[in-house]
Amino acid sequence: MDSSPGPSTRTRPQTSRVELPEAHLNDPNYNYAIWGEDDVQQVGDVELDGQTRAGASDSTVDKRSFVSRETYKFDAEYYNDLEDDSPYPEVRAAVSNTDDPSMPTNTFRMWFLGIFFSIITSGLNQFFSMRYPSVTITALVAQLLALPFGKALEKILPTHQFSTFGYKWSLNPGPFNIKEHVIITVMANVVYGGAYATDIIASQRTFYNQNNGAAYQLLLVLSTQLIGFSLAGACRRFLVWPSSMIWPATLVNSALFNTMHSAYHYPEDGQGWMSRPRFFIYAFLGSFMWYWFPGYLFTALSMFTWVCWMAPSNVIVNHLFGYDTGLGMGIITFDWAMIAYNGSPLVTPWWAQANVFASLVLIYWIICPILYYNNVFYAKYLPMSSGGSYDNTGRAYQAARIVKDGIFQPDLYREYSPLYISMTFALSYGLSFGALTSTIVHTFLWYRHDIMRQFRSSLKDENDVHSRLMLAYPEVPKRWYLLLGIISLALGLVTIEVWNTELPVWAFVVALGISVIYVVPIGMIQAITNMQVGLNVITELIVGYAVPGKPIAMMVFKTFGYITMTQALSFVSDLKLGHYMKIPPRIMFLAQTISTIVAAFVVVGVQDWMFGNIEDLCSSTQKDAWTCPRVRVFATASLIWGGIGPARVFNAGALYYPLVFFFLIGAIAPIPFYFLAKKYPQSWWKYISMPVFFSGTAYMPPATGINYSSWAVVGFMFQYLVRRRHFTWWSRYNYILSAALDSGVAVCTIVIFFCLLFPTKAGFHIIWWGNTVSKNTADAVGAPFVTLTPGETFGPKVWY
Repeated sequence: MDSSPGPSTRTRPQTSRVELPEAHLNDPNYNYAIWGEDDVQQVGDVELDGQTRAGASDSTVDKRSFVSRETYKFDAEYYNDLEDDSPYPEVRAAVSNTDDPSMPTNTFRMWFLGIFFSIITSGLNQFFSMRYPSVTITALVAQLLALPFGKALEKILPTHQFSTFGYKWSLNPGPFNIKEHVIITVMANVVYGGAYATDIIASQRTFYNQNNGAAYQLLLVLSTQLIGFSLAGACRRFLVWPSSMIWPATLVNSALFNTMHSAYHYPEDGQGWMSRPRFFIYAFLGSFMWYWFPGYLFTALSMFTWVCWMAPSNVIVNHLFGYDTGLGMGIITFDWAMIAYNGSPLVTPWWAQANVFASLVLIYWIICPILYYNNVFYAKYLPMSSGGSYDNTGRAYQAARIVKDGIFQPDLYREYSPLYISMTFALSYGLSFGALTSTIVHTFLWYRHDIMRQFRSSLKDENDVHSRLMLAYPEVPKRWYLLLGIISLALGLVTIEVWNTELPVWAFVVALGISVIYVVPIGMIQAITNMQVGLNVITELIVGYAVPGKPIAMMVFKTFGYITMTQALSFVSDLKLGHYMKIPPRIMFLAQTISTIVAAFVVVGVQDWMFGNIEDLCSSTQKDAWTCPRVRVFATASLIWGGIGPARVFNAGALYYPLVFFFLIGAIAPIPFYFLAKKYPQSWWKYISMPVFFSGTAYMPPATGINYSSWAVVGFMFQYLVRRRHFTWWSRYNYILSAALDSGVAVCTIVIFFCLLFPTKAGFHIIWWGNTVSKNTADAVGAPFVTLTPGETFGPKVWY
């Protein structure tokens, strides 16, 4: 146990310095964690000699330190003995080095609210994922709401003690505490991303006319979700317990938890500041009331393509400025769901948004139209931007004509048509290739010394104060994770063997092997750099060549090979948060497992209900915007990689072969910017991140330019202007505003759908100019630059 003085005897004096890792001095891609006013944790820029910089060194100050603006300083005498705290300054700044093991965690309040938020977040996000524009309810919403909800239960639940088999317990064991709050948030965080396997199910139903029933859906979702969790348990020694495995993203949550609980009893500071809960309520109500306009009463405020309204039949104008199938060169929308379609701009650091916006302008607003109007890839016969696939007549590709019983038929393919994709879709594949290699090169250049040093440290089982404090709680036995892994493995084998997935058992083992091999090295990279190297491209390439002509098998292989690792690292991140917040490991295990199982039933049930009750679900012409853009992209990828196969699409001589050169471009691109940043450490070169440049626009399509341009504009306002000029306001309300806007839009969308659109078959639609003008344009119908006459085709006359 820690012998250091408790919080009541510690003070933070007014001056000191914070040591920084050498490799991060000039790298803005590393989020430094510092304490701001009122113990609000800040991320990113600091002030050196009066100038605000993102972790930059300065010639007039010690290059190993910085002093932040509005910062509580650290007790140098206390921190001289690193045995009393973490050896890493960013952890010391955000995580408490004390613990109270007597705090109740396994409480009725925790389970009730944890399961409640698990159901709500997973169900709503599954519901919204099939709509464009959608909105995501992140775990931040649960983190913000769980505290007032928990305090309410603290007041209304009876305090009477019960005795069950000698075990005494109570519905209300005392004040709602920070550990209960952490577990509730973790349960929501585990499930808010939904289940990747639901895209397989939706693709089978909409693209391949297969419906294998509820048992198949549940087993597929449960096996893909839980295998990742069992793998996370096997990685604890390398990715959770060592102090060198920092996981910077968890520091934000740790600091926010400490801030919320330290500020709960002092919501007003006497200087006119509104309390955070009250601000959340006001912002939520404002978001809810406003969304009635772009979401129902005046939908043109969402698709505010005013240039297209002026020239609705001009194809070029609609290609460039359209928000639906165009490049979205406008920046104006009054719909938060459009702005936050790719994630809230109030959360992402401005330097990252600037890289993404630069990618949008260069790749999609300049290069894309040049290639399109020069008919590269026969693109001018297709919409400018679309997540679908097309045949040589310009119509939607009919997968059922070349795939029979889940197997690609080469003879039918030669009789039908090659597969074509829009120019933005093709470029997105090229960028994904570049993202893979650029991430590896960037990580090597910037973090190779840190990674090797901390890899060696992780093998030494560093026993910092947090590890010693966690000794007060019994660790989860390995057999728990092993048993969960065996059960998940069995469910996966039953799924692929009982139902006709066309995935052989050896390929299933290979898919899991990919995750097992990469999870520790990629996890170490993420734990140090906060960047994850994705395996989606690798898994698609492997299955495309190893199991050719089987699109269903490709989707299942990709999910077990790619998402297993992603899920594992997501669980590991939460385990690290529990480690920092001193959550009993066995309670954490049960909370994560139960919330995952509950969410699996929820997402499958919600999706099945939607297919049974929403007319034309996933159709591109669905009248209420339930067009399933993510599913269409996923299904198209299955046909490219698993059906027709990468050899016919990307091999030398194939139509899309030039995109392969993005692997080389991505590998070379980070090198000059690294050396420029090293040579000119005070310049803006250090802000250029090629992995962010290549991967930032990953959602386009189905996203369009407006989703990124409006996102960047709002991000510039809050993450740059407000943050620098009104720092105190930003530190208090920025993240709360983001959660409130998301929540208001989500609730309003539910009310509109279930109260006005769903009760009758026709729905209560308001027909007037403001709701139809955006639909009567060439952008809305996806008009190509060249329209073929009936019976006319384009492209090669012979293909294989």
